[in-house]
Amino acid sequence: MKSAPLYDRIRGIIESARAGAARSVNTAQVVSNWLIGREIVEEEQGGKRRAEYGERLMRKLADRLGEEYGPGYGLANLKLFRQFHLGYAALVGSHKGDAARSLSKAEGGGKKGYAVRSLSQSAAGTAMSQAASTESWKPGILHPNLSWTHYRMLLKADDPGQRAFYEIEAIKNNWSARELERQMASLLYERLALSRDKKGLMKLATKGQVVQRPADVFKDPVVMEFLGLPESSKLVETELEQALIGNLQAFLLEMGRGFAFVARQERLTLDGDHFYIDLVFYHTILKCYVIIDLKTGKLTHQDLGQLQLYVNYYDRERRSAGDNPTLGLILCADKNDAVVRYTLGPDQQKTIFASRYKLHLPSVAELRAELRREVKALSGPEMPKGAQ
Repeated sequence: MKSAPLYDRIRGIIESARAGAARSVNTAQVVSNWLIGREIVEEEQGGKRRAEYGERLMRKLADRLGEEYGPGYGLANLKLFRQFHLGYAALVGSHKGDAARSLSKAEGGGKKGYAVRSLSQSAAGTAMSQAASTESWKPGILHPNLSWTHYRMLLKADDPGQRAFYEIEAIKNNWSARELERQMASLLYERLALSRDKKGLMKLATKGQVVQRPADVFKDPVVMEFLGLPESSKLVETELEQALIGNLQAFLLEMGRGFAFVARQERLTLDGDHFYIDLVFYHTILKCYVIIDLKTGKLTHQDLGQLQLYVNYYDRERRSAGDNPTLGLILCADKNDAVVRYTLGPDQQKTIFASRYKLHLPSVAELRAELRREVKALSGPEMPKGAQ
């Protein structure tokens, strides 16, 4: 067990973080909380009866730290700091050797308090330097764009691959903590994983959402609770479209990176007949137009045919030499996947897609049940009895 009392070591970490005015406040807080968690874990590992010892240890710490620094260092947060260190063991790196040497040397000269502060500053300083270099960053390592609130959200992901995915996406898309919370609550990882094999899942966990083909872009279902619309059979397409335009930033966040708004209610005139395209986007990563048609009812084969008309028109009349084939997406209240399969040929299924929309944020259980149904539907029709 370390010779310096645990309380003094943690106190030094807190004082060091508060004194670092030149450092990023967010990163200093993350480093401080991680170091506190490490001290608690290492102290626990020195005790013989770990479970009882650890609980008693943290209660005493919470009482003393709470008196001096306020409720931010209560029992619940100390447990969270401990979990943070265990979940992100490599976040900052090891300063254990430096710690022992610094404490031993300083205690001999009667400078224990100085040694603790010096150690904390050394560890935090190294971490800050590490965070500033993002080129070699990988999940599990400190990043300056992730605040303590981000990490609190990430700790809720039990699966390491899932957690790594959300880390990568939060950094790539510059998500706020609230946006990260919303994406996790809407099971973004699971929705994207739906159309991927094991290799694709590994890529999600190591690189985040990589858009290489049209199927990588679209989610099913698309969750649009931000519109504030009720689940109602009386909802019409114009209301849905108006709400989407009024919440375009939130809609683009749900759709993912690469979407740029082009037009709404674009009129096409074909030999005197007029047609209106609900929404047109350009995808800057795939280099193609994306046409979105809104249907507040159940998808029909006529809806798919209409969208195919719009896609064909854009391919022939609007698409430039450097553009890839136009994509079409129907956002509908409900759909029958068999209708989609049998209406569209194999080539058409590469450019025409259909996704259900949800106007409220379903519970995790509801979303997972929905995804299981989608997996079953995508596997194709069951064989009739007696046909085996």
